[in-house]
Amino acid sequence: MAKQSTYRIFNYIDLDFIDYDKAWDLQKDVFKLRTSDEIEDILFLLEHPHTYTLGKTADRKNLISNETFLNKYGIKIYDIDRGGDITYHGPGQIVGYPIIKLSNWKEDTHLYLRNLEQVIIDVCGGYGLTTNRIEGLTGVWIEDRKIAAIGIKVSRWVTMHGFAFNINTDLNLFNGIIPCGITDKKVTSLQKELGSEVDIDEVKNKIVNKFKEVFDYDEYKVVLKDSLTFVNN
Repeated sequence: MAKQSTYRIFNYIDLDFIDYDKAWDLQKDVFKLRTSDEIEDILFLLEHPHTYTLGKTADRKNLISNETFLNKYGIKIYDIDRGGDITYHGPGQIVGYPIIKLSNWKEDTHLYLRNLEQVIIDVCGGYGLTTNRIEGLTGVWIEDRKIAAIGIKVSRWVTMHGFAFNINTDLNLFNGIIPCGITDKKVTSLQKELGSEVDIDEVKNKIVNKFKEVFDYDEYKVVLKDSLTFVNN
């Protein structure tokens, strides 16, 4: 049964630019702390260097890069424990990792996914862009162009992993994969849709406020990463 606490708060932490493996280790540590109620809900926003990640059900045939392409961009590859197929992370893309206890909100994984999409939809709407969902496909789209990918893990009703929102992303890096295993769709970014570079920090601020609104939080606290003992980057 869904549960609702009387007052809900999350901590927002901007990790700036961080290697994927360090962020993954951090997520695991924070997940344990949140599961045992040693900390409050957390939303991490960050950027990664060039990375391909393959989810639990990924088909490795969707990694179509050759060694020359991988070496040219210094792309690292990780097999990870989220849902979904293969995706790209890199500079100019905002990655969000909410580590939150759904038991204090709604124990509904499907609704959680739809609400993550809604956060991105609302942020894009603030820039005058009309986005949509495509039935049977997780993520946020502008017509047939994917602007945000979502892949999560939920265990004991605590979340890990999250979303990748293309802002000023070099879309050429998607040429090394079949994104999410989908062959008949394209990828896009805020920069491409708006025709000019977008301020990353401005978008992060919009995401945090929409996250608060969509997930029914009463407030959030900005926490500096250097003040946290479990942030080791």
